[in-house]
Amino acid sequence: MANLDLEYFRKKLEQEQQAVEADLDKIGRVSVDRPNDWEVKPAETAEIEFRDEIADQMEEMEERGATELTLEQRLNNIKQALQKIAAGTYGVCELGGEAIEPERLEANPAARTCKNHMAQADNLD
Repeated sequence: MANLDLEYFRKKLEQEQQAVEADLDKIGRVSVDRPNDWEVKPAETAEIEFRDEIADQMEEMEERGATELTLEQRLNNIKQALQKIAAGTYGVCELGGEAIEPERLEANPAARTCKNHMAQADNLD
């Protein structure tokens, strides 16, 4: 994409990567078995005294898990976008091969599709 300021988008993606990794670090840790994967770590809590507290902790773990999954997917998309910049393929829709609109990349530098294919983006993985 000759019209895109790749250095601008690279810096923007790197900043976002740092922010997402910091958020992930608050609720998770890198998996020992799978270094490219994150897992939820339990919240630090006091000793459980009542049965209701167990249910509360389980619910909190589910919420943390959903947040972790969303952040991990975002991080993976950011990493893919940075790899595309290095490979010279950044800004190309993965579904149709056309250029991704600059305003879409400005709003979401890790976008993998153009506006016409946004609804199908979830099917890429």
